[in-house]
Amino acid sequence: MGLRTREQFIAGLRDGRHVTFRGERVTDVTTHPVLGKGVRHAAIDFELTEDPAHRDLAVVDHDGEPGSRYFQVPRTPADLLARSRLIEVSTEIGKTLVILVKEIGTDALFGLLRVTPAIDAAHGTRYRERTERLLDRYRREDTTLAVAQTDVKGDRSLGPAAQPHPDYYVRIVERRPDGIVVRGAKMHTSGATNVDEIVVLPTRAMTAADRDYAVAFAIPVATPGVRLIASPHGSALRHEFDAPLSAEHKMMETITIFEDVFVPNDRVLLAGEAEFAGPLALAFVEYHRFTAVSYKLPLVDALVGSALLLADVNGVGRAAHVRDKIVRLISYAEAVRGLTELAALRGRTDASGICYPDPLTTNLAKYQFAHHFHEAVRDVQDIAGGMLVTGPGLEDFQDPETGPLLRHYLGGRAGIDGEARTRAMNLVSDLTAGDFGSYHAVLAVHAEGSLEAEKLMIARSYDTRRALEFARRLAGLA
Repeated sequence: MGLRTREQFIAGLRDGRHVTFRGERVTDVTTHPVLGKGVRHAAIDFELTEDPAHRDLAVVDHDGEPGSRYFQVPRTPADLLARSRLIEVSTEIGKTLVILVKEIGTDALFGLLRVTPAIDAAHGTRYRERTERLLDRYRREDTTLAVAQTDVKGDRSLGPAAQPHPDYYVRIVERRPDGIVVRGAKMHTSGATNVDEIVVLPTRAMTAADRDYAVAFAIPVATPGVRLIASPHGSALRHEFDAPLSAEHKMMETITIFEDVFVPNDRVLLAGEAEFAGPLALAFVEYHRFTAVSYKLPLVDALVGSALLLADVNGVGRAAHVRDKIVRLISYAEAVRGLTELAALRGRTDASGICYPDPLTTNLAKYQFAHHFHEAVRDVQDIAGGMLVTGPGLEDFQDPETGPLLRHYLGGRAGIDGEARTRAMNLVSDLTAGDFGSYHAVLAVHAEGSLEAEKLMIARSYDTRRALEFARRLAGLA
C-alpha cells in the first residue's frame, strides 16, 4: 500500500485493544473525548503526506512506490537532516507537540539494524533478517509505532534479576518452539493508545543473571494480554481561547502491561542474549535523542516568539532588561538548533552502510536544551507578567456585562485591547504554566534520557586522548 489516508489510519485503531482511562475501559479510542484528541493529533502525520506543501519532505520513493520518509534507513548526513526537518515541521503543525507515531518506532528499528548483525554472529540467530522484514512490512503498510523501553524498575539500586518482585522488568516466562511468552510492565509509553504496534526494547545493560530480561520484540497493540493504562495528566477539555496549544493537541502516555503475552518467533528480536541488551538500548538512544532535539526546535522557537509577542503587547520591548532576556532566549534556541544540525552533518556510517547521528553532538544538543529550559521559561514568564495565572476566561469576555469592562481595563500598548492581550497571555500560560507547560517541563528533564545520562554520554563520546596529547605537546611533555 505504501501510504495510508488519515481516515484509514483512524479506522485501523478500532481493533479491540485493551485500554483503560480513569478506571474505565475505553471501547473506541477514536471517539473518546480525551483519547480521541490524541488520535487526531497523531493523524497529522497522514495529513502531511497528502499536503502538496509538505509531500516532498514527508514522502520518498521506496523501490518505485511512495512511502513515508520515516521508514527510509538513513545512509548519509543529508538523510539525517531531511528526517530532522520533517520532525521539526510536523511538530510545528502540532503546535510544539511532537507527533511521534513513526519517529520513535523507526529510531528503534534503526538501532536494531545496527546491533542485530553482531548478535547473529555471536549466537547464530536471525534477528537482522527479522528486523528487515518488519521494517519492510511497516513501510508497505504505513504502520504507526510506539516504543516501550522504560521498565517500572522497582528498586533502582538492583538489577533486573535481583529485584524483590520478578516482574519489575519485562521478562521471558516461557520459551516455546513457535515463540516466547512475556510478562511485566513498561512506563512512559508515548502514543501507545493511538498506534498500530509497539516495539519493546531493553532499558539497560544486563548480566548473564538477567538473561530472561534481555528481550526485544514487536507486536500489535491489540495482542491478547497487552493492557494500556492511559495517564489522565492534562486531560481537562478546554477551549482554544484559554489553551491555544493544547485544546486540540494531546500526547497520550501509558503504563503498558504484558500479562503473559505470546510473541511469535518472527517478531522476537532479542531473547536472552544479555550482553547485547546495553548496546541495543544505546543504539536506540543515539537515534532517539536526535529525534528529541529535532522536535524541541519548534518549542524553543515558540519561547522566543512568545517573549517577543508579550514584550510588544506589554509595551516593554525597548527596556534594556527585556532586550537582555530576548537575546538570551535567541542564543539558547539557536545553540540547540546549531548543535542539532551539526549532529547530522557529523553523522557516521557503520559497516553496513547505515548512517547515525554523531553521539557527542547529539547529547550536547540535548543537554543544552534540557539544562537551560527552565531558565528560558523563567525569562518568558518574567516578560509576560502575573496575568498568566490570574487572567479571566473566555466566558468572561463573552458576558455582555463583563466583556466590555475587561477589554477596556486589561489592554496593553496602544491598539491592544484586553481580549487581545489576554490571548497573548494565554499562549504563554499554555506553553509554560498549565498542564501542557508542565508536561514540556518534565520532558525537558527526563524524556529521552536524564541530564545525568546526557552528561555521561558527552564524557564517553569526547576524545579525551586527543585533547590530552595536545596539552602535553603544548607543555613540552610529549
